[in-house]
Amino acid sequence: MTRKKLYLQIQDYFQKAMPEAQTELHYSTPFELLVAVILSAQCTDKRINQVTPRLFQDYPTAKDMAKATPEELYEYIRSISYPNNKAKHLSEMAKMLQNEYQGIVPSELKELIKLPGVGRKTANVIQSVVYQKAAMAVDTHVFRVSHRIGLVPDSCKTPLSVERMLTKYFPKGIIPLAHHWLILHGRYVCTARSPKCEECGILHICARKFGEFKK
Repeated sequence: MTRKKLYLQIQDYFQKAMPEAQTELHYSTPFELLVAVILSAQCTDKRINQVTPRLFQDYPTAKDMAKATPEELYEYIRSISYPNNKAKHLSEMAKMLQNEYQGIVPSELKELIKLPGVGRKTANVIQSVVYQKAAMAVDTHVFRVSHRIGLVPDSCKTPLSVERMLTKYFPKGIIPLAHHWLILHGRYVCTARSPKCEECGILHICARKFGEFKK
């Protein structure tokens, strides 16, 4: 099977199995999603969803959060991973967002990655989820699943190389959905330690079982 054919079959399966896949982070505005994604680094979405309601209630906008000190924000997120660094990032991000972008979350990668605490992965999530752009955020799930099922070869050793191959083969209009397909598949089926192959709907074309695909 060629890689191109594999992508078509993967796309066909997930369009039927997960036609409306979306982020599991809870948010109601682009700013809230940006905050949630920054907080979610090396932490589960479930845990983030437990701490953000009170945070969003007290600091619903960049203007509100810009007035808070890192120490004040820390009290809201102390139960998640790396709370000190993330509190500092939130404070600095909100100030820059308010001062330079009038509190509006930008849509361009080059602008997003200027914000404290925002790397390429976070920026791609915002572009994809908020603005429906053909941006592929590569987290640990996407990286693992893409290699396991054969969407990318072993030579793709960095998140950026995986991102470039996925955006090359998936149609532009599918990329925002494909991002969630791979994350959810990795989170609930193709798990890191004990993948649930018996529950997998694409086992019959999985490179993990049948070996590498042709380019």
